[in-house]
Amino acid sequence: MTPESTLAQLRAAGDPARASGAAAYHKAPREYLGVPVPAIAEMAKGWREGLDVAGRVALAEALWQSDIHEARVAAAKLLTQARIAGDGPVWRLIAGWVPEFDGWAIADHVCDAGGRRLLADPSRIGEVEGWTGHENFWVRRAALVITLPWTKQNFPKPGDLAIRDRVLGWAAAMADEREWFLQKAVAWWLRDLSKHDPDRARAWLAARGPRLRPFARTEAARHL
Repeated sequence: MTPESTLAQLRAAGDPARASGAAAYHKAPREYLGVPVPAIAEMAKGWREGLDVAGRVALAEALWQSDIHEARVAAAKLLTQARIAGDGPVWRLIAGWVPEFDGWAIADHVCDAGGRRLLADPSRIGEVEGWTGHENFWVRRAALVITLPWTKQNFPKPGDLAIRDRVLGWAAAMADEREWFLQKAVAWWLRDLSKHDPDRARAWLAARGPRLRPFARTEAARHL
């Protein structure tokens, strides 16, 4: 499995009309092939099965460096697994991509992969906290999206509750930012948290909700 062969598969599955629509929608200045995400995920699953961790990391980095939209999605899908033995190189690669984020779609696929690596080693939260002060708002947003797994636990351990409170502190620091995507990310975190820990979500909104834009406040409280 080589970068050239994987890119050839992606190109063969492309649709020019879909590619044109994706370019207009996402707006980030890169090549688009027009391959649906489910098809990308299926390809990545096949590639992953034939590679060890080092091979997956090398292929993912090559696909990322192509700067093709679907190839970057595929790079993230290659690394999206719950259990990866010796996952240090995987985490370093994912974290290294974060400063290059320039839109929600690729960022969310990468954060899906990265969230699993955080669950595997929660000590990495300290590194993620450093993203909250980054000049690129997509990086600040990533700190919330990559920690979404902590909103979904029904029986969190004390350490998980500490992480919830830590991330809620980051959300509080972002509540005054007017950027729509940041407001949406704060609302997303609280909305998902409210399904599993309504008291925490309700308390955050009571104290800080008025600082959010109206649409974000409504979204955050949707399930309360």
